[in-house]
Amino acid sequence: MRIDIVTLFPAMFEGFVNSSIIKRAIENNYVEVNIVDLREYTTNKHKKVDDTPYGGGAGMVLTCQPVFDCVKALRKEDTKVLMMTPQGKTYKQQTAYEFAKMTHIIILCGHYEGFDERIRTLVDYEVSLGDYVLTGGETASMVIADSIIRLIDGVIEKESHENDSFSNGLLEYPQYTKPRVYEGLEVPEVLCNGNHKEIAIWKHKESLRKTYFKRPDLLENYSLSEQEAKWIEEFKNKE
Repeated sequence: MRIDIVTLFPAMFEGFVNSSIIKRAIENNYVEVNIVDLREYTTNKHKKVDDTPYGGGAGMVLTCQPVFDCVKALRKEDTKVLMMTPQGKTYKQQTAYEFAKMTHIIILCGHYEGFDERIRTLVDYEVSLGDYVLTGGETASMVIADSIIRLIDGVIEKESHENDSFSNGLLEYPQYTKPRVYEGLEVPEVLCNGNHKEIAIWKHKESLRKTYFKRPDLLENYSLSEQEAKWIEEFKNKE
């Protein structure tokens, strides 16, 4: 997979591409990440990429020419273009799985007052992290890229992301490590008894419990099994 991130501030990504799992994924050729300076594509002699908005208003708007030329230069037959914008569809884990199957992604990072509306004609997906506004799309693009890269085969163990929160519609079950007792707080006995069937049932139930109490909205579109429905009733009776 190749990910091109188009930005006005390439220096912001130095730590991102040179740290932890992302760095190893790049070094092991699981993914190619290119940080593209939008200013390199402007025809303005002063490297200007923005201008004042028609109709008036505060701030500056990114102009068409550098973005159009940049995308045209980077785009291939199988390329998908993502625009980071608070007007986009809220990003979900299932979208990350969808993007991880692609071979080439261009991520456009907005800044200032956003993009000239005509730039949207280049875009396949408009993506938002949530109902809030950032100073630019750079930090949001790092989140998107990170969520995609970790799902690429070989980057991390498959089991690690298959049990992630949201992957199956529920939050992830509780995790524990050594020591078994710390300041009087004990690891649940079931996790220490070696019975894999009981452990699997416990994990499933606790995943449902966390979701019920922390993110009940996720259950609105979740199809409960008969056993899960019984567990929900049990949770309700203990509230």
